[in-house]
Amino acid sequence: MQTEPRAVSVGILKGGFAKTTTALNLGRELAHRNGRALVVDLDDNGHMTLNLGFEDEYNAGEDGDNHAEAVLIDREDPREYIVNVTEGLDLFPAHENLESVQSALKEATMGTTRLKEDLVDPLLGEEYDYVVVDCPANRGKLNDNAMYATGNLVIPLRPENGYETGLTNTLNRLVKEAREYFELDILAIVPSDLRKRIDQQTRDRELLREITTRDAIDHLVPNFAYLSADDWDAIDDGDYDGDLPGIRYRAAIDEAHQEGVPLRDFDDECDQLDAYDELARVVERGEVVR
Repeated sequence: MQTEPRAVSVGILKGGFAKTTTALNLGRELAHRNGRALVVDLDDNGHMTLNLGFEDEYNAGEDGDNHAEAVLIDREDPREYIVNVTEGLDLFPAHENLESVQSALKEATMGTTRLKEDLVDPLLGEEYDYVVVDCPANRGKLNDNAMYATGNLVIPLRPENGYETGLTNTLNRLVKEAREYFELDILAIVPSDLRKRIDQQTRDRELLREITTRDAIDHLVPNFAYLSADDWDAIDDGDYDGDLPGIRYRAAIDEAHQEGVPLRDFDDECDQLDAYDELARVVERGEVVR
């Protein structure tokens, strides 16, 4: 399989949709498969940075140093601020004052290009084969920087209230608007934290029906989450014997989060690692292949 260094954003304009979990475990699988990967935490809430135990990097402290400002505004070398998470996986951490960086980017010359010019381009293909950006859940210069710097997007979804709005807003207000100015590919739409039956009218079923039968997006659903028309007929007839689709709820995923480590480093026998492995292959290829 021909692959090339690639950067990808993990984002959706709604919070609580497994964005950080997806970004971290995608980065971990890319590192596991390829040697080295970098995750960039651009979410001003800093969930990934804090959960991985980098409180000192996230908090300004008495001196008020802001490494995100140093790199994206003052154009310092990002290597000075990268920390190691686990074997092969590094992190450019978030900072509690990312909002001030976002404000400064509005005033900066070429403020939408800073992440690409000052962090992704110097590192991608040199230090890392893959860069994964954990995006904020709101529109703004940080998200614009992530979309422009990576040119690729993975959209995570959970079967929760508002998934339709989150998906529609992301497609219309993030992807469509960005494509007016630069190329932006959606690599995958990833349903996560599924735990209900799909042969009854559950929200899991509604979500899977929506993304696997909608012409404009069904080709973006990875094989571990995809159901064909024949699969749906078999489900409705009670004859379906395939695997349950999507990234399924597992206690190990929650417990890995609580321990502040990627899933592979908490339980390398968890069956859901196969899904993250396939998602990593989607990023390597640059597309879903049936």
